[in-house]
Amino acid sequence: MSRGSLVAAIDQGTTSTRCLIFDHGGGIVGSAKAEHAQLTPRPGWLEHDPLEIWANTCAVIERALSLARASGGDLAAVGITNQRETTLLWDPVTGLPLYNAIVWQDARTDEICRKLAEKDSIDRFRRQTGLPLSTYFSAPKLKWLLDNASGAAKAAAGGRVLFGTMDSWLIWNLTGGSRGGKHVSDVTNASRTMLMDLATLNWSAELLDAFGVEEGLLPEIRPSSDPFYYGLTCREGPFKAEIPVCAALGDQQAALVGQACLNPGEAKNTYGTGCFLLMNVGEAPPASKNGLLSTVAYKFGNGKAVYALEGSVAVAGSAVQWLRDNLGIIKNSGDIEALAASVPDNGDVYFVPAFSGLLAPHWQSDARGAILGLTRHSTAAHLARATLEAVAYQTLDVIAAMEADSGKKLKVLKADGGMVENRFFMQLVADILDAGVVRPASFESTALGAAFAAGLANGFWSDPCEITTLWQKGEEWAPSGDRLLHAANYKKWRKALTKAAGWATSGEV
Repeated sequence: MSRGSLVAAIDQGTTSTRCLIFDHGGGIVGSAKAEHAQLTPRPGWLEHDPLEIWANTCAVIERALSLARASGGDLAAVGITNQRETTLLWDPVTGLPLYNAIVWQDARTDEICRKLAEKDSIDRFRRQTGLPLSTYFSAPKLKWLLDNASGAAKAAAGGRVLFGTMDSWLIWNLTGGSRGGKHVSDVTNASRTMLMDLATLNWSAELLDAFGVEEGLLPEIRPSSDPFYYGLTCREGPFKAEIPVCAALGDQQAALVGQACLNPGEAKNTYGTGCFLLMNVGEAPPASKNGLLSTVAYKFGNGKAVYALEGSVAVAGSAVQWLRDNLGIIKNSGDIEALAASVPDNGDVYFVPAFSGLLAPHWQSDARGAILGLTRHSTAAHLARATLEAVAYQTLDVIAAMEADSGKKLKVLKADGGMVENRFFMQLVADILDAGVVRPASFESTALGAAFAAGLANGFWSDPCEITTLWQKGEEWAPSGDRLLHAANYKKWRKALTKAAGWATSGEV
């Protein structure tokens, strides 16, 4: 195999870390995956062990290269995509985290957000960041770590602590760690911290002051696809070669690129741990009036940043995992398809999976999960179907907001992520949305987007037009069934939302 004939993508997700090796046609020649523990020390809290994730990253890189019958020397570039907003601090001398990473779904910072919102509202920083005050984003998590992690404040005052989202943590380790590792992040991940100005693409002094953060803790902000690359992987590391790390994107932005949504008006929805719908809106930061986020979609080299409207839903595939791991209703996640399809309807059961509040377009951090409509007739199959319907209803909530913001009616939804393998679910989505749903020939849109961005940076792929030709349509679903019934069921879903709202409000009985 000739040198530089492949590109590697590291996909560091909420439940697992994967490495995929792609050829020039976008085909996968090697892939490996390792899950990591979901740590829940208290209700509403969720943490990851950064050292476990780094160890898993090394393991999956070595395994993927072995399966591809390749070595690091066969790689032209490395791209990284990652769970966004998940926040950690580490010591640059020892390389050790000061505390577990606080995951994007974690709700412990609700009181921090409430206090910051007292001065104005949850939209206090929306003009600069495109984001409402929410436990979802990194800045409140960083403030919590500085206030509560043992030794964090002292280390920060002494200049001996680094902050990052998971892209920064992996790049720092891959490029040398405590022996000169590069402390960088890309514009998409930085746009999710609530510390970056969306227009200037720089850290904001005003925002840093509001959250009590020193700029010296923060990584350098770089393009998503960087022809000057972030750094070279270490020969002592898992690639065992010096390979340019050329790209990083938050996982949802990577999926947008992987789905070749490179023109304004094109949109995709990723059904993974959560559910995330992004629409490319071009080179001007958008303003949402309907509860959506304004975010950076990508920035290729010296080109202008491209922006997106986003609807973020915290719980999608993780609701299926909850049925599997917490209730034992299914043995494997894939079992939900047959179980849900075994009943003709939901039996009037509705599930609101607000395990740590509701994100877009509702932004209710005090909402909690609820199952309504249970009778003696209700079965595990009804709950399984209600779970899949809940994900589709949340999608419809976001699409309604996006259509109101954009003034455009969605006709076809590009879908990717683990849940798109469930054909029954895909048909449910088409029926509930009353729109066509298409999934790509390759389900690996997120990793493919990171690979595309890395390959574009160093000429492995010539330009964005070339990567659009590599996207191929897979299976497609059209709406069917009783539209009036689906509309009536959606009204009941909206009623169920009102029951879940405000459940965790302190002082209420």
